Amino acid sequence: MADDHLSAADAEKAKAEIEAEVAGDDEFEDAVEEEDVEDSSNDFKVTPEELSIIRAELACEFPEDYDYLSDAYVLSVASKPYSKDPSIRRPLEYSMEKLSHVMEWRANEGAPDMEDLVRLGNGPESAAENYEELTKAKALTTSLNTGSLYWHGFTKDGHPILWVRTDRKPWYPDVDADVNALILLADAGIKCMPGNITEFVTISDSASPPPPNPTFMIKMLKALVRGYPDRLHSLHSAPVSSIVQFVMNLLIPLMPGRLASKVNLLGLDAMKEKLADMLENGEEDIPTFFGGPADHDAYYPAEGSCPNRGEGSLKFDYFGMVERLEKAKEAWLQNHADASNGN
Repeated sequence: MADDHLSAADAEKAKAEIEAEVAGDDEFEDAVEEEDVEDSSNDFKVTPEELSIIRAELACEFPEDYDYLSDAYVLSVASKPYSKDPSIRRPLEYSMEKLSHVMEWRANEGAPDMEDLVRLGNGPESAAENYEELTKAKALTTSLNTGSLYWHGFTKDGHPILWVRTDRKPWYPDVDADVNALILLADAGIKCMPGNITEFVTISDSASPPPPNPTFMIKMLKALVRGYPDRLHSLHSAPVSSIVQFVMNLLIPLMPGRLASKVNLLGLDAMKEKLADMLENGEEDIPTFFGGPADHDAYYPAEGSCPNRGEGSLKFDYFGMVERLEKAKEAWLQNHADASNGN
């Protein structure tokens, strides 16, 4: 189990590394500035004609990946208050540029091809076209195999839930592979969102976090800010340890105001109460690691208890996870259709 305290020397070192990672990254600073406005429920109207203009521009620039962005998400981005003047809507040109930046980031990071890497990592090595591709696929599956991140279930409001198990995270991670796993999983959850939903919820069991890795922390934050703006509905973490507080104290000042306002650090009792109110089936859906009856380990056990899924190195049940999330979405849609019909 990781010690939940950092020495003063380790804390200073991590802080210095964080500052070095951010210094001079103009694209990240620009992305933060674009988002640096508090969250608001006062969204503005976007006309069907404006939506069509945005979609046509994206289809022209990114013909192979443009449909990754749903109409609901495009409308969500375009309807937000303008960071330079929150009393007005984001200008149409601004929203188009913002969405283009997201798509450019996806192309640069190889986001559209991540699931192909999982299939490659789950198959025989002979299927690989080159050694570099196979190495990347194996690193990605190794990161997934920890079972430290997975989707499971929905909130009452229809947001898919990304669960974090910090006690499963390695002390010395492969940062690039872990960021690739985050991209892969984020896209999988987004694809499983009900049609009118554009954001996900993250819930973290932070009882035994590893020592903070500054490079991973910053790359994760950059991915959220540049690749998934306006995607996080809320993040809830419990219990509160000195390591978690240290990490948040470092990261929150670097976050856009809209993102920082969505982070909630809770005690275990408060988390259980929050989950009972938030989860689709209330207390029934609270996992065992937060004192509830739902056994997530039946689907996502620790790596040592996982069989290989194919001929390669994948142990984590990625494709089963996606299938279960799709079924949970359909159940959510049916439940809420019945409720709206008075059944």
